[in-house]
Amino acid sequence: MKYHGRGELHLSILIENMRREGFELLVSRPKVIFKEINGQKCEPIERLTVNVPDDAIGTVIEKLGQRKAEMINMEPAEEGHTKIEFKIPARGLIGYRTEFLTDTKGVGVMSHVFDCYEPYKGDVLSRVRGTIVAFEPGKAVTYGLYNAQDKGDLFIGPGTEVYEGMIVGLNSRSDDLAINVCKEKHLTNTRASGSDDALRLVPPIQFSLEKAIEFIEDDELVEVTPKSIRLRKKILSSKDREIAARANRK
Repeated sequence: MKYHGRGELHLSILIENMRREGFELLVSRPKVIFKEINGQKCEPIERLTVNVPDDAIGTVIEKLGQRKAEMINMEPAEEGHTKIEFKIPARGLIGYRTEFLTDTKGVGVMSHVFDCYEPYKGDVLSRVRGTIVAFEPGKAVTYGLYNAQDKGDLFIGPGTEVYEGMIVGLNSRSDDLAINVCKEKHLTNTRASGSDDALRLVPPIQFSLEKAIEFIEDDELVEVTPKSIRLRKKILSSKDREIAARANRK
């Protein structure tokens, strides 16, 4: 089923209503609607207005520039803030809101409205970090998660039921990493000094539905049920994903 909407928030409202009515569904990454105008591929352009603290101006302009934004106006706002206007492909706004709030320490304000269709602007920078993927079904345990958190940021805590292909964290590197978060510590007859110290886990990142839709890439899905929101790969089997990756490189 395809649904046309105005951004991730519009889509997430519909999906949340369906979820509360008892539906279970898989959601893929949102895509913009291209048009062919005079034989040329064109894409929707948004007029974006941001109000940011002065110390975040450079970061915001740099990040939006990587997303093919073109600055068209800049003027002072209230004390310590600046108002900036951009024209940016609608593709460039997918997944940017959370990053914007982080860069502006939660005080930045952004709004956008459709402006026009213009010729295709080329590839837009997407998420630069890969994911941590569970490769064995079971229940996540502290020992397995403790080893996994050295590789990046976790999305789940101990006791969470996982399955092969489920995304359980964000890798610190650009590639995906398959890890067994259900792995338990092997028991021995000897006790080393400090071996029984409690393992400390960093609190996992919590995803709202809107944030989850922003996060995923083209090869990933959001699994929505009345009780939970999970992230997963479209291809669950790690071996099948490797085969598909090799085929895409050819």
